[in-house]
Amino acid sequence: MDFLFGGISSIAKGMLSVFAGRHPMLTLVPLSVLAGVVMLWAFGRFSNQEALRSTKRRLKASLYELRLFADDPGLIFRAQKELLTGNLRYMALMLRPAVILTVPMLLLFVQMESFYGLSPLPVGGNGVVTARMTGGWDMSATAPRLEAPDGIAVETPAVRVLRDRTLVWRVRASREASGRLRLVFPGGQVEKSIDSGAGPRYVSGRRVSSNASLFWHPAEPRITGVPVEWVEVGYPGAEIEWLGVRLHWLIWFILISLVGALLLKGRMKVTV
Repeated sequence: MDFLFGGISSIAKGMLSVFAGRHPMLTLVPLSVLAGVVMLWAFGRFSNQEALRSTKRRLKASLYELRLFADDPGLIFRAQKELLTGNLRYMALMLRPAVILTVPMLLLFVQMESFYGLSPLPVGGNGVVTARMTGGWDMSATAPRLEAPDGIAVETPAVRVLRDRTLVWRVRASREASGRLRLVFPGGQVEKSIDSGAGPRYVSGRRVSSNASLFWHPAEPRITGVPVEWVEVGYPGAEIEWLGVRLHWLIWFILISLVGALLLKGRMKVTV
């Protein structure tokens, strides 16, 4: 599991890091259009295209009936019934390609969030590092020591939040930096990447210990050997401004991929 997700993250980081510091739309637009093309191909390949076309024709016919026979309650009722059954049939026909696309798209979104959705710590600004401890660690024991790389200063000792079994530190970025935090225990240590400076940049918000959580936070290997569930750097969220509009990257992605799919569906001869 570590090898698979680590390989995907390494490829994504290598590709996206080439565009670090540049306007995010330079990569988001082509990625969104490409995703729209892939989704079109999947719907064309894994759906019953003839059944989809037939269902859409029946839905249009039912809509025409509603307009033409508005004064006939019997025909109106029949048209409404056919609209309901037609929509259910349409959704059932779309279900197979949607399910097939779910896992690949989630993997893509997780990687894109690390580049487009999070900003490095601002130079001169504060951030928070949080570690959640496992149930086997005594919260009254001496807290592990947090060590930071050059350019990042640890400003506070560990603050214990007993209810959540977490330890919290405040850090400050004095300059642009990219390095490793170290959480040092008497019997071992765990590292966590940390970045500061201008974005966009591929950053890892959280490093985790469980395989289930690794799907959502795959940028770093799982934590082993220390009583820590996860370590997180509280990076600020990012939005993308384009054409005078500021939106979250996922909204831009959906809009651009949908427009691309609508423009290309005729050329690719796919019914959706």
